[in-house]
Order: sequence, then structure tokens, then C-alpha cells
Amino acid sequence: MKPQSESVDLTQLHALAHTVIKAAKFPMLATVDVTGQPRLRPVSPVRVDSDFTVYVANLACYHKTAEIAANPRVELAYLAPNHDQVRLTGTAEVVTEQSLLEQIWSSNPLLKQYLGSPENPEFILYRIVPERVRFMREWALDYHDVPSSAEGSL
Repeated sequence: MKPQSESVDLTQLHALAHTVIKAAKFPMLATVDVTGQPRLRPVSPVRVDSDFTVYVANLACYHKTAEIAANPRVELAYLAPNHDQVRLTGTAEVVTEQSLLEQIWSSNPLLKQYLGSPENPEFILYRIVPERVRFMREWALDYHDVPSSAEGSL
């Protein structure tokens, strides 16, 4: 017998997706290396905007730096403790706006602790701009496209 999933209120997709993102502290980031091999690793986003733009701090020496430079198309997969999922497909770009860098830096004590200052040459901040956001309730086996704003819900 197939397990039954809780129904999804389509008017609440935006809120449901943000609930998963808040509950799943360490999403998995997928990239592709230069040989075409998919690579997956947990990341710790430093900020998520209401439109699902995600900011991820990185070190220049990490493998994902070269992978994103060669192919900026990425996917984040969030899995909440209740097994609800969000998949965010988008493009990663390096944040260069000084005011945004300072804002994110000042609101994240761990960045200060590990990197010292935002001028650290190892520090890279990626902005992942979503092209598609999908939500799936546990056991539903069916994704729902999530609007980028709460007003976009049905």
C-alpha cells in the first residue's frame, strides 16, 4: 500500500516552500565539474530573499568555485525534517555590489569569525537567481511550481 501524503493548498505554495527552506538548514548544491560529472555538497546559505534568491558564501579554493565559473547553472535541494522538499534551479553569480556584501557580512558573525574581513581574497559570495522553484510534499511524488512571490499564488 502506497503511503498517503498530506494535500497541498496551492494558494500556500510560496509560504510552504519558505517553510521548507527555513527548516532545512543545509541544502545540497549541485554543480557539474569540467568532465561533466555532477557534484553535490551541503552548503549553508547566508541569506534567502522572499523571491527565493539565495546567497551562499564560498572560498575561492573550493572546487565549486571553478565548477560555477565554467557552468553557473546550479540546483539547490532542500529537505525538511518532515521530508517535504524544495528544489531551486537557477544561475549562480558572484556578488560585486559593495553595499550588499557589507550588509550580508555584517549580519553573519560566522563569516567574520572564519574569514576576518570581507576583503579576504578567499571570500566569494554567490547569488543564486532562481529560474524555477518546485515544492513536493512527502510521498506525493509530484512537484508543484512555486510562484516567486506570495501574490503569485493561486
